[in-house]
Amino acid sequence: MTVTGTQPQAASAAPERPRVARQRPRWTELREVLQLRRPTLNPVERRLGAALTIRDLRAVAVRTTPRAVFDYVDGAADAELTARRNRAAFAAVELVPEYLSPVDHPDLSTRLFGREIAMPLIFAPTGYTRMMHHEGEAAVARVAARHGLPYTLSTVGTSTVEDVAAAAPGGEHWFQLYLTRNERLNTELLDRALAAGFTTVVLTVDTPVAGRHPKDMRNGLTIPPSLTLRTLFGMARYPSWALNKLTTAPITFASLSGMSGVGGVSGVDGVSGVGGLAGDTIDAVRVADVVFEPTLSYEHLAWLRAHWPHRLLVKGILSPRDARRVVEAGADGVIVSNHGGRQLDRTPATLTVLPEIREELGPDATVILDSGVTHGQDILAARALGADAVMIGRAYLYGLMAGGERGVERAVTILREEYARSLQLLGLNASEAIARHHLRRP
Repeated sequence: MTVTGTQPQAASAAPERPRVARQRPRWTELREVLQLRRPTLNPVERRLGAALTIRDLRAVAVRTTPRAVFDYVDGAADAELTARRNRAAFAAVELVPEYLSPVDHPDLSTRLFGREIAMPLIFAPTGYTRMMHHEGEAAVARVAARHGLPYTLSTVGTSTVEDVAAAAPGGEHWFQLYLTRNERLNTELLDRALAAGFTTVVLTVDTPVAGRHPKDMRNGLTIPPSLTLRTLFGMARYPSWALNKLTTAPITFASLSGMSGVGGVSGVDGVSGVGGLAGDTIDAVRVADVVFEPTLSYEHLAWLRAHWPHRLLVKGILSPRDARRVVEAGADGVIVSNHGGRQLDRTPATLTVLPEIREELGPDATVILDSGVTHGQDILAARALGADAVMIGRAYLYGLMAGGERGVERAVTILREEYARSLQLLGLNASEAIARHHLRRP
């Protein structure tokens, strides 16, 4: 029996692939591809040049600063839940772009109290700044002035209002005030700030008592100080930091030093005087009485409004009700802040409560957001949810610890570039173009 059918055909041969033409590489062509980066010999500039984000600056600060000092900046109160909530709130937002509009050169500037600042960014007050780096507040104020941004000096800063005014004569300077029951001391502080040309007073109201900082307690950075051997040995491992502390002016609570009612607060030089806390326990306790005031009330705010002739902001606001009350009591605006998570833990993230506070105060009141800002997109998110500007604290302190004034400069450059690029990627040509519909929250 014969079976008929189609016989399998032999597979056709694979087509021959064309041969790639090759040539001997020419140096002129290689030179265009191999653009080698010139080595940076200066170690500070090398470290800062490699830092592309605030997180990178933080990593540099860990390597260049004693752990106890770094922990003071980086740490927060109790379980540090609030500090993490601040960052999580920014991470959760979604940005909604709109395209086909010119974004070649976005205008980053904004108006604050009727005056133009280069971008919606303000340097927040920080205490003990020369503990982080010997250049301290003067370096920060100079960077702020160069970039056309306000700088806020803390009552417990390690430079005076006169020092800051002399270091950055063209800058816009604000003074953060811890108001006390000592009227004479309050008046002296205000008179000096006024004479030094400071334009704004920031009243901090979220410090009736000190927040509990386990990291600082373990390291002995308390009032009065009780440094452990481990902390001292840790500081000795950073000879450059220690040498700068030993060979520059003693760290003090500069604005309070020698003033009436404080007891002549003074620091001691070197590592043992870290944080400007005096070896004299009485003086240190008196400073704590200045900073932490459990009887602070609206009567104090009324007194301050009557005695300060310029702009007045209240920092530490987390509820629409408090925001309304302080504005009705005479404040020119509020700073929505939880002290970076350093006071009461388990408070809401500032970005979460910002829209409610803006809605309560309406469009005309000045509302500034503080706490958790470490990226240019954080500035954008805050603007979209109602803030006129943001304050940064840790972000520039990481830069200061990483490289002094140059490190602060790098921090501002990073934030500025991130902010400008994000505006362009959103399709916006100006800070003033940011609106609520450019942001979504889960």
